[in-house]
Amino acid sequence: ERYPHPSGKERERLDYELGVIDHMGFSDYFLIVMDFIHYAKSHGIPIGPGRGSAAGSIVAYLLHITEIDPLRFDLLFERFLNPERVSMPDIDTDLCYRRRGEVIDYLARKYGKDQVAQIITFGTLAARAVIRDVGRVTNMPLRDVDKIAKMVPSGPGVTLKKTLEGSREFKELYESNSQVHSLIDHCLDLEGLSRNSGTHAAGVVICSKPVDDYVPIQLTQDNFIQTQYEKDQVEQLGLLKMDLLGLRNLTVIHDALEMIEKNRGIHLDINSIPTEDEETCRMLCEGDTIGVFQSESSGFTSLLMKLHPDRFEDLIPMVALYRPGPLGSGMAEDFIKRKHGEIPVEYPHPSLEPILKETYGVILYQEQVMQIASVMGGFSLGQADMLRRAMGHKEPEILQKNRDTFLEGALKNGVDEKTANYVFDLMVHFAGYGFNKSHSVCYGWIAWQTAYLKAHFRPEFMAAMMTCYIGDREKVSRYISDTKRAGVEIAAPDVNLSEAYFSVKGNKILFGLDGIQNVGENAVNGIIEARRKGGPFRDISDFLERVDSRGLNSRACESLIRCGALDSLGRNRSQLLAVLPEAMSNAQSVREDRESGQVSLFGDMDSAKTIIYPPLPDIPQNEKIEWERKLLGFYVSGHPLDAYKKQMAQCISIYKLNSESAKYDGKAVTVGGTVTRVKGTMTKKGAPMGYVTLEDYDGELEAVVFPSVWEKARPVLTEDAAICIRGRVQSNEREVKILADEIIPLSLFHKTVRPPVSAVHLYVDERHENNMVSDALGRILLKYHGNTPVFLHIQRTRQEIRMVPRFFLDFSEEAEEALKGLLGNACVEGRK
Repeated sequence: ERYPHPSGKERERLDYELGVIDHMGFSDYFLIVMDFIHYAKSHGIPIGPGRGSAAGSIVAYLLHITEIDPLRFDLLFERFLNPERVSMPDIDTDLCYRRRGEVIDYLARKYGKDQVAQIITFGTLAARAVIRDVGRVTNMPLRDVDKIAKMVPSGPGVTLKKTLEGSREFKELYESNSQVHSLIDHCLDLEGLSRNSGTHAAGVVICSKPVDDYVPIQLTQDNFIQTQYEKDQVEQLGLLKMDLLGLRNLTVIHDALEMIEKNRGIHLDINSIPTEDEETCRMLCEGDTIGVFQSESSGFTSLLMKLHPDRFEDLIPMVALYRPGPLGSGMAEDFIKRKHGEIPVEYPHPSLEPILKETYGVILYQEQVMQIASVMGGFSLGQADMLRRAMGHKEPEILQKNRDTFLEGALKNGVDEKTANYVFDLMVHFAGYGFNKSHSVCYGWIAWQTAYLKAHFRPEFMAAMMTCYIGDREKVSRYISDTKRAGVEIAAPDVNLSEAYFSVKGNKILFGLDGIQNVGENAVNGIIEARRKGGPFRDISDFLERVDSRGLNSRACESLIRCGALDSLGRNRSQLLAVLPEAMSNAQSVREDRESGQVSLFGDMDSAKTIIYPPLPDIPQNEKIEWERKLLGFYVSGHPLDAYKKQMAQCISIYKLNSESAKYDGKAVTVGGTVTRVKGTMTKKGAPMGYVTLEDYDGELEAVVFPSVWEKARPVLTEDAAICIRGRVQSNEREVKILADEIIPLSLFHKTVRPPVSAVHLYVDERHENNMVSDALGRILLKYHGNTPVFLHIQRTRQEIRMVPRFFLDFSEEAEEALKGLLGNACVEGRK
């Protein structure tokens, strides 16, 4: 089906792969994978295109295990299964996160409940975490513990021993403070120990005999068998491990496609969408990436806008580039500049152009390292894979042995020794950054699918996103805000139109009935079933008489009215609330008569009494949106901050603060929003202070208000008040807070707001052209880091230097004052 007329290349590759699989005895493995994938597809369970190195296999592609054509993207089978290395193959499978459990249950039924197990994981006491835990146990003040923990760098591979060796400040504190010395000594003993256990997010073991014949087992909370060995130990024992990962985005795509077909009558095959699409690319280039797979962070969005994609293939390198290594080394910026012709594309040797052309001469993928070793060094692709692994693990002895082999092969291929050594060193360097291209292609394809759906079917796609993340209030708030900004209407639930979850009618997104507080599942199912059988509800009497009364009590009905779900019945909310008791009593009488077999004189006119609606004005708009928030968890028909859009445009998004907390830790920021909670307390000295929870369009944040600020701000700190808070961000692994320096009503913020600037220009005269000023300037720019570009003008040489993004600025009053204090008032200019 997929290669109806196989070319010589296709046939040769397929024969080779089948020979390797047969030789290594992995036919049964492929059959098991085919089996559960067929089960998933036949039961309508969304499944991914095939993640990781398995996408390099033509056999997997032809068997519909993966959906990515490996020949089209130059994906290597040896990256998946190397005939020169005897180990189990690894096919990672992404499944709908809601229904992943069904597939695991199927495996247990098929192969035996005692022969299928999930895999345990252990959370360990990492460097920062162990400091916080030991500090808490030893009753050290929280502020002191937090300060010590933040001296330890974040990220993988960080240890206390390395920090003591590499950080002078940390070592001096350790040696000079006996309490800190004792704390760290305890931490050094405990660091790395297991702290808690959990279940691996994806790993499943399948055995030919009961699992406990091979490893110790225990039961999960769901009474499913779980190994007591972690995944690496399980693999070392030779057990068959498969990764079945629940991926929400597959669920989103599936739900969006169903809504598109129901709402628009369009049956869309998501695997056949065009790979070049102007509307999709325009949306991505504009930074409209909220909801797009792997693209929601501001850093990824910024990189994407610089890259300016014009087809699906441009998303493939993005997955590989947006990682700490390529970003920190400047590799990502270099790649983008080469793509746009800002710097020339150069190749280490002409023979490598076919391999590196797609990445503009940059060695980006692990597969490229393998191809270079093969083409220039004469390695087989199996040997090249072994070399790639050795490079990734920085194994000196193996690298030197392979260098000699590479040089020998290069010389046979007409490459001089100097060039061959240079290329080998490049391979070693980039192997540390190199990414699995097979993974990039698969996840890039899911990113393109979600982007395409958002660009062409935004209401359905965003409704699916909101449904999928309904338990994450902050995310749903952000999706609602983004959807409204795009001009798509979001309406309150409607008993005549809404489904259980978010749905779409025309170009409008409707809240689901299941999300209304006090309205249970039985009531929701009863409403939908009554509407399906008898059509739309005419009025409140018709509604109450037709819906199964189980769960539809007076509290549920009141909630339906207050959130707007009964607005389509032709009366305002005040009138509906006023007649509710009478209408419920009448409906109860009608149902009792119906159940007892009594029929009214006029047959189907069951209502015992006509409802008379009093002439009441509707509930005020501000009260409506407040009830919507209380009952739905979100503002729907309006938002209290809509009156302060100009002021809010000058504030940083709370979502951004929460999602990029490490970046803003210690920085001065301004946030605006409505007060949802105020809690007063006392300091140890008895002075009044408090905590304020602030909510904007996209999230919520707690502010710590110390006595000096609390006393001045207390009159404006009332629930639902719209305020602005200036202060410094304090974040750790668990939470993000802002330490308030000033709190004012949001209505007054426009009087003090600074006009936005598009760039900051700094002029350095000869007097300030020295290392001391340079160091001080760097510290200021890092302290007040933001998104505004900074240009440095060296007046002596008339040179203009655009600073790298690391030194971009949040051009606040404090930042401007600090810069003017260093360079002089006339040397700092913010341009609009």
